Amino acid sequence: MLIVEDNAADVFLIREAVRRAELLADLHIARDGERAIWFFDEADADINAPCPAVVLLDINLPKQSGSQVLQHLRKSRRCGKALVIAVSSSDLGTDREEMTRLGADGYFHKPSEYEEFMKLGNIIKDLLST
Repeated sequence: MLIVEDNAADVFLIREAVRRAELLADLHIARDGERAIWFFDEADADINAPCPAVVLLDINLPKQSGSQVLQHLRKSRRCGKALVIAVSSSDLGTDREEMTRLGADGYFHKPSEYEEFMKLGNIIKDLLST
C-alpha cells in the first residue's frame, strides 16, 4: 500500500486506520507528488520494486498535485491498475468529480474527528473485497 500524503499527522491517522482494520500490508510513504511519481517509475523500471495494490492519495500535494500523480499512475505499466482512494480535506464536488474522472476508485473526506477517520480502514477493506 502506498500512502501519498505530506501531512505527518494524517499519515499517522491513516496508519492507525489500516492497523485497526487489521489490513496486512507493507506501507510505503511518499511525502509529495514527485516522490509518488518516482515510486511508480521505479516499479516500471525494476520488476523487483514494490507495486502497490492500493494507493491512498492526497489531492493537495507539494511538487505535483494528486491529479497529476493519478494521471501518471494510470499510465504505469505495472501499477496502473492499483486501487486508488483520493483522500482530502476538501469536500468539494468538483474535486470528487475530477478524481473520479481521472480514475480514482473512491474518495475519502478527511474528518476532524478521530473515530470518523478510523472508518478509512474499513473503506479500504471493502474496496479490496470487491
